[in-house]
Amino acid sequence: MSSKKVRFVALLASMAVLVTGVGATWAVLPAQAQSATVVPAKALAATAKYRSLEAYLAQDVTWKQCATDTYCGVVQVPQDWNNLKGPAIELSVDFHRASVAKPLGSVIFNPGGPGASGYDYLLNSTDGITTAKLLKNYNLVGFDPRGVQHSAPVKCYSNAALDDFIYGDTGYPLGSAKDIAGTKAGLRKFAASCAKRTGKLLGLVDTISAAKDLNVIRAVMGDAKLNYLGFSYGTFLGNTYAALFPKQVGRMVLDGAIDPSVPQSVQSLNQMKGFDLALRDYLKDCLNQSGCPFTGSVAAAQSKISAFLKGLETKPITSSDHNRKVSVWMALNGIDMALYSNDYWGYLTTAFKQAFKGDGTTLQRLADFYNDRNPDGTYNSNQTEANMAINCLDGRESANWSDILAQNKRMLAASPVFGRYWQFGGLACFGWKYPVVKPLPSYAAKGSPTILVVGTTNDPATPYAQAQWLAHKVLANGVLVTYQGEGHTAYGRNDCVNAAVDAFFIDGTIPAADPMCK
Repeated sequence: MSSKKVRFVALLASMAVLVTGVGATWAVLPAQAQSATVVPAKALAATAKYRSLEAYLAQDVTWKQCATDTYCGVVQVPQDWNNLKGPAIELSVDFHRASVAKPLGSVIFNPGGPGASGYDYLLNSTDGITTAKLLKNYNLVGFDPRGVQHSAPVKCYSNAALDDFIYGDTGYPLGSAKDIAGTKAGLRKFAASCAKRTGKLLGLVDTISAAKDLNVIRAVMGDAKLNYLGFSYGTFLGNTYAALFPKQVGRMVLDGAIDPSVPQSVQSLNQMKGFDLALRDYLKDCLNQSGCPFTGSVAAAQSKISAFLKGLETKPITSSDHNRKVSVWMALNGIDMALYSNDYWGYLTTAFKQAFKGDGTTLQRLADFYNDRNPDGTYNSNQTEANMAINCLDGRESANWSDILAQNKRMLAASPVFGRYWQFGGLACFGWKYPVVKPLPSYAAKGSPTILVVGTTNDPATPYAQAQWLAHKVLANGVLVTYQGEGHTAYGRNDCVNAAVDAFFIDGTIPAADPMCK
């Protein structure tokens, strides 16, 4: 949910779910220390090596060992799925070899985003992606979807320009006419830079195209059907695949579900409510702890946070790291980062303690981790650019001004803290050259086998109701596994969920009833 301005928060918070909850670890973002050898794909192949779907599916891949029990290679796919004879792009793919002599096949995973690098995640560590039992029995496959990091990456800005885009300010009062004009100018400049530096591919990094790429990776791995583990945005990618290729679905698990049946404005509102709930749960817990920087009621604590954020709008505080200014947007990124799991609430308490004394160091570090930024000002990945590019093709809120104002009212009414900063979502793709890709007519995946959906009751980024709706109303053959707890996604975090998911993948066991894990 990277954000620069009010309207930015609304888009990247709602559509993106940029940080996933894989294993409830910080490593959900592309790793900040690359210890293994990367076998990068080329940004764009000059001509297509394969000129038919059959040829793409039957291609040979040269695999090189790039870490212990891990192998890396590149897979070609059409740049434009409507023109198979046109140029190809190359996707970076890696897999961790199963420890048994005869694996059950491959499980391809996506950690979320859009924009998070599954390729880097797998290279650096398999911890938190799956259990040891699953790793023993399956090859685990990571990849970067088109436009992401090592797979024909979207390119937009330099490090310094990206800093300003994510954390900067127009210099005018929030929501004023001059602020809106400045925001439009900034978004238009960003979109133009993305188009110039990325080229035609910028209009072809949508999720439907990525799902078709996923079918090529499945074939390359030698699997007749796709076994898949998707977290957060990865649930939308998996759901899209299942809708396109229902007969080629094997065992599919979608954890931290996105509901594809609702418009973007509803997605945005639902996610903001999720973060509002997570903040209230954090405050309830904090108020019962010694050393909490809040006193009194949850409402009083919310008021204190709101006043603090409003103060940052005109008077940023500083961080001890390179004496950087901590703007309201940086502070919001830091708060959001810590709300993804109750494991991180202690960091948020420290951040508030410091910030109320004028020191924004921990907020800044949380925000930088969220945005995959190094202390020296460089960025480890293109996750922000890829996130914007993919989201602006997949769906947008209405840019009609009356619709924007109506949505603003809904946001303000839904959250006393976040509502002010999740407005103007309809402007988020302002200046974008390429139109929204037409969604699939149905995401029911009729004809597929049972798909397992995992939902966490207090998930801030993908609210539990979305998992319920996906499992029971959208999918023709969906089954829900509930984790009654805090945090974004559950597999890898809870023994009960782990047992249900592992039994499904390894034995094909479908829960007779929702286990309601605790």
